[in-house]
Amino acid sequence: MEYTWSENAAAVDLPGFFADLVRCETRLYNDLNDRLREAHGIVTSQFEFLRHLRDHPGARVADLATEFAIGIGATSKAVDRLEKRGWVVRQPNPADRRSSLLALTDAGIELTDAAETIFTARLGELLADSFATSSVAAAAQALAELRSVLERDRTGMPMG
Repeated sequence: MEYTWSENAAAVDLPGFFADLVRCETRLYNDLNDRLREAHGIVTSQFEFLRHLRDHPGARVADLATEFAIGIGATSKAVDRLEKRGWVVRQPNPADRRSSLLALTDAGIELTDAAETIFTARLGELLADSFATSSVAAAAQALAELRSVLERDRTGMPMG
């Protein structure tokens, strides 16, 4: 049985769409992982955390967990690893002494900026091989809209 979704007479094989979406994400993530590991000794998830902390000063572990839709325990352990490598520090939260505010160290900022150059260049190469610029823009818009709805409805958030 084929499961399709149709709007304006354009039928979409939803299970196929999901498979393509997930497999593309996995392959992009793995390739970027390899590049970042080779160039900077970090993996994509570490880069994403560092970039988020650079772009959102004063974020907490809970903020990272929400952003990446992962559990607080796993997020805290990941931050511990970044802290041990000297890229992140925990600072007292004046508004809530039960939590800490996270900040990048100078080394963390330097690493994030250098890794972002590699990350962006490689992702651009991968996308350029497959899409016209207008298609990338349309895909980015569609995914941003989907993400917005999923986050608004708290769909797929870990429990606890």
